[in-house]
Amino acid sequence: MAATPSSSAAGATNIMLAIFEKKTNSVDLYRPLRNYIAFNYSEREAQNLEDDLQTLKQQRADIERHSDPSLPSRRDLLQSYFRALCLVETRFPISPDPAHVNALTFVWFDAFKPKQKSSQQNIHLEKASVLFNLGAVYSQIGLSYDRNTVDGRRQASHAFIAAAGAFAYLRDNASMKASIGGSATVDISGECAGMLEKLMLAQAQECVFENSIAKGSTPGVCSKISRQVGLYYEEALAALNVAPLNTHFDKSWIAHVQLKSALFYAEACFRYGLELHEKEEIAEEIARLRSAINVLTEAKKNSKGAAAQILDAIGKLEANINRNLERAVKENDRVYLMRVPSPSSLPPLAAFSMVKPMAMSEVLDASKEKMFASLVPDSSTKALSRYTEMVDDIIRMQAEKLQQASELTRVRLKEMELPDSILALEGNFTLPTSLKEDVEAVQISGGPAGLEAELQQLRDLRRVNQELLVQTEELLQKEAREDSQFRSQFGTKWTRPQSSTLTKNLQDRLNRFAGNLKQAAESDGRIERSVRENSAFMSILDARPIESALPTLARPIMSLDQNEDAIVGSLKQSLRQLETLGAQRAGLEDMLKEMKRKDDILPKLMTSTGSHEDLFKKEIAKYDHICEEIAQNIEAQEQLLMQIQAQNDEFSALFNLEDYKASREKCYKQIEAAIAKFREIKDNINEGLKFYVTLQDAITNVKQQSNDFVMTRNIQCREMIEDVQRQVAGLSFQDKNSGAFSSSYPPVGSQNQRPSTQQTDPRPQTPYYQPPEQPPVSSYRHPPPSYGSVAHQPPPPYHIPPTSAAPYQPHQVHQQAPAEYGQPAYPGWRGPYYNAPAQQPGSVPRPPYTVPSPYPPPHQGGYYKQQ
Repeated sequence: MAATPSSSAAGATNIMLAIFEKKTNSVDLYRPLRNYIAFNYSEREAQNLEDDLQTLKQQRADIERHSDPSLPSRRDLLQSYFRALCLVETRFPISPDPAHVNALTFVWFDAFKPKQKSSQQNIHLEKASVLFNLGAVYSQIGLSYDRNTVDGRRQASHAFIAAAGAFAYLRDNASMKASIGGSATVDISGECAGMLEKLMLAQAQECVFENSIAKGSTPGVCSKISRQVGLYYEEALAALNVAPLNTHFDKSWIAHVQLKSALFYAEACFRYGLELHEKEEIAEEIARLRSAINVLTEAKKNSKGAAAQILDAIGKLEANINRNLERAVKENDRVYLMRVPSPSSLPPLAAFSMVKPMAMSEVLDASKEKMFASLVPDSSTKALSRYTEMVDDIIRMQAEKLQQASELTRVRLKEMELPDSILALEGNFTLPTSLKEDVEAVQISGGPAGLEAELQQLRDLRRVNQELLVQTEELLQKEAREDSQFRSQFGTKWTRPQSSTLTKNLQDRLNRFAGNLKQAAESDGRIERSVRENSAFMSILDARPIESALPTLARPIMSLDQNEDAIVGSLKQSLRQLETLGAQRAGLEDMLKEMKRKDDILPKLMTSTGSHEDLFKKEIAKYDHICEEIAQNIEAQEQLLMQIQAQNDEFSALFNLEDYKASREKCYKQIEAAIAKFREIKDNINEGLKFYVTLQDAITNVKQQSNDFVMTRNIQCREMIEDVQRQVAGLSFQDKNSGAFSSSYPPVGSQNQRPSTQQTDPRPQTPYYQPPEQPPVSSYRHPPPSYGSVAHQPPPPYHIPPTSAAPYQPHQVHQQAPAEYGQPAYPGWRGPYYNAPAQQPGSVPRPPYTVPSPYPPPHQGGYYKQQ
């Protein structure tokens, strides 16, 4: 077994290459850019952006002077300045055009041939040169680490990877623009940037190989890593051997890369040979080792100018290979006797890349920079509007798909009556929402069981109205009897009108009320009969919960295979899966809206230098994964609905679902009919209650007017009796023409005599009643006492002019209503409609008798409409 050599290509630290930065001439960015802002925007805007202009000016000056020798600081400066240039490019058109910023000329020298330079009046040369310098600084950072340690080699590898990323970004985004017109130097061309990218990757992979050897990785792994180092060097060498790089770089560069590519090819063969020896594949080992020797021998022919460290590493590796080759040949000749294949017939060595260029798009992304943020060209605004429309179209289209999928699910489940049938089997079935709400409304209002209490309210209100009507009629009848008595006693001296002529209006109204009450009693009877006849029919509405009155879906009495539980279980599982898909759709729709809310590409538009269409395509692509998820969700739902349909058909046949549906629909119709009948009766009862309340108010009004009338007639009666008695006694009266009584006759109920002077009520008076064709009679001056306290409280006098056609004037105060009788209509009923409290003196007077009732006619539609 061959011993592992003490020295190889990784035995000593090999020399690596770093790139020097490009040099530039000084240029003033501040004045031309400020003039452009002031001219195209405003002086105020230029003043507001003063800090940004000064920052940009300082960054350019630092790029020129190398003010900070620290490589990380230099790297950060180049990155910040490049991002600033991206912002400048989209806001300040730099070109020879008179309308543009035409006072700027950028000059940069070639990094490999400093005597060559390029000058351009555009920003592309500036950006390309900054990117080149960024890659160069990264390479210098990688070379600065101590590669004798594992951590140093790891850090160096990362720096070379970043350098490769910078050169790749230069090749893909800036080289072509800077080379337009042929005035750019070779170092920033696409060919040179590509070669430097491969060179940096080779050195990064080389660091990984050195660490693999240090960690003691297997020969097979080390062989693959080493072979990839060689491949990267070979790609760089291929670029150096063709125009324009073959005449641009020093021969030492080409020699270095060529020796490195041969060194790591031979290293890979050597490491692979160790693995073959362990497997006793001696013939291939010999062929691989001979191939390595041939490559190293050929490479040393062109080693002029190469570093001594590389040549030393090649010598050590060649010695190790020859030693292993000699041993393998001896073993084959003595033991294995295998035929050795020719090197050209061998398959290529396997390679494995451990590195790739670092993505610089995020590092150099200027969309989050605030510099010159207030300057937004019209072109960017229009482009943003177009992109927003594109996003809105996607959101709208996907939202419609989601809504259609949800609606399809709802319709299909409703057609299959799911999950209602499953709930019915479990005893959790409920009424349809509208029907359940109607039942709950009936139960909240008391239900059929509460109708009897409302009927009792009707009876109580009817009784109260009848009692009020009887009281009012008895009051008027009593006054008429007294008037008839005095008329018989005094004969022709009793000159006031008869009661019957004055109360005709009141009597007519009372008669109408009596007729209404009779008709209402008949309607109440019809309601009570309807309640009795439909009580059993409506009793279903009193069931709590109402679902207890519904038929149930029972399991089959006999089953051949006893698979009911399996069928129900699979159907439930499918419904749960369908519910999960619905929840996913809701989440996807929310994700779309949230993405749109956060999708602000204006900063990227302001920093993008390429085609807007390319940017739009890239940004729109971030919605693709959600759109794909939506499509997968809808497709999965379609498959699941088909499965549920088959499962439901089996379920329906097993549980005889059609018979259950028929009995359930019959029960629904019964509940709907009971609700309709209950509402009809309830509406009639409510109409009756309104009728009785309105009628009670009207009767109370008439009763009050009757009280006023009787009180006035009683006062007039007493005064007329005194007058007749004075006439009989032969007494004389003074000032008969004035129409006022002498103060020698005190008014009834007054303790002091009134003054003999005439007093006139300044307010216009309206008679309480106007009897038809009534001749004028002598007016009476009387003090209308307060109701209920005639003998104790003297009211203010008032006067009726003698020419008035109405002999009776209204009172300014009201009589206290006499005590009424009867029980309350029902507990809690408010009392103003009956048993009213005493009217206080000074209240607003009641309307005169001739004024129509302010209430609507005391009869209602429906049951209470007059026949």
